[in-house]
Amino acid sequence: MPKVTYFTATSLDGYIADENGSLEWLFETPHGDDESSWGRLMAESAALVMGGTTYRWMIDHDPEMLTGPEKWREYYDERPVWVFTHATDLPEVQGTQVRFVQGDVKPVYDEIATTVDGGIWLVGGGDLVGQFDDAGLLDEVVAGICPVTLGAGAPLLPRRITSKRMSVIDVLQTGEQVQIRYRIARP
Repeated sequence: MPKVTYFTATSLDGYIADENGSLEWLFETPHGDDESSWGRLMAESAALVMGGTTYRWMIDHDPEMLTGPEKWREYYDERPVWVFTHATDLPEVQGTQVRFVQGDVKPVYDEIATTVDGGIWLVGGGDLVGQFDDAGLLDEVVAGICPVTLGAGAPLLPRRITSKRMSVIDVLQTGEQVQIRYRIARP
């Protein structure tokens, strides 16, 4: 069964997007050189899963992604991507392996497990990650804590995961960001 890792940046007060759904704050914070953790994530991830809001923000933030697969591949290579959404108006990135899905995460996880050989990167958002945890499918959370507070917005993970299920695997400082990797014991 593929390892499922939620890898994301978060504000110090625990938000992954501001109250308008924007990630612009992230590009304004110093990160340093996090190539080691990014490289590890990309080496371990054979597939990506994200929510429709995350996908829409990425396309809106960089409309060049819609011009063809080259720009998309700069970010995600040729990995297949499953986008959970109820929206019917999301644009497709031609020439990529983006699949729009909805419903329970377990059947999609099973499909991914039979499709790829490697781990799954949960890009976000937090509620989708919570659904993976609810289904007993979350293995790791890697949170890059940025030196900024947002006061409100989309929470990192709007679920309760007790400390009994979490153990620190690694802590890494990159510039002003601190990255904490937690192992999550499946219930």
